[in-house]
Amino acid sequence: MSEIILMSDARVAAVPVEENGEPLVDVRGRLLVDDRKHEDSQGAEVHLRQGVLDRLLAAEALLPDGLRLLFVEGYRPPALQQHYFETYADALRADHPDWSADRIRTAASRYVSPPEIAPHSAGAAADLTLVSADGRELDLGTALNANPEESDGACYTGAGNITEEAKANRAVLGEALAAAGLVNYPTEWWHWSYGDRYWALETGAPAALYGPKELDQL
Repeated sequence: MSEIILMSDARVAAVPVEENGEPLVDVRGRLLVDDRKHEDSQGAEVHLRQGVLDRLLAAEALLPDGLRLLFVEGYRPPALQQHYFETYADALRADHPDWSADRIRTAASRYVSPPEIAPHSAGAAADLTLVSADGRELDLGTALNANPEESDGACYTGAGNITEEAKANRAVLGEALAAAGLVNYPTEWWHWSYGDRYWALETGAPAALYGPKELDQL
């Protein structure tokens, strides 16, 4: 397996941002949207940058007949990202009181991005899965948003401890999204992004296209 670069890696934070000003747009009516992540009354989570939505639609068109993307979460306000990160880090501290602050930050970033560079807070990332024509979620090996501890690492995109069917479904999802220009965060099979710092590092782009946005900029 190739090296996994975590969000906490200094190389990610070092990528410059050249904000292109693209708006956050509502994906409802364009993609099939799941309602399991309603964190904000204004519907923040169903927004993405226009360029990301365009690429998700292109990816969906590449899926085999009878399959669709199921969109679960996109934009995440920076304060909510901070809350998620600290909550998970606190749980890790409780389980591993001997770990250093740096080790906690690194371990936490397998599952929740550090707030200052989070793709979700830039409107650049989508958490999604596959469904059949009748709306049934396909088996992709773990629940979407399963953390490394509860899934025994099966949430990692390249995990070997999942069924052949789940591996095949992950491959179908990944091939379509990658062909449309998105990159995966390899500790989370469901997380794909475009235009953020992680995307720029993985693709060799000179800068990220999108930086963090506040909710009032919707």
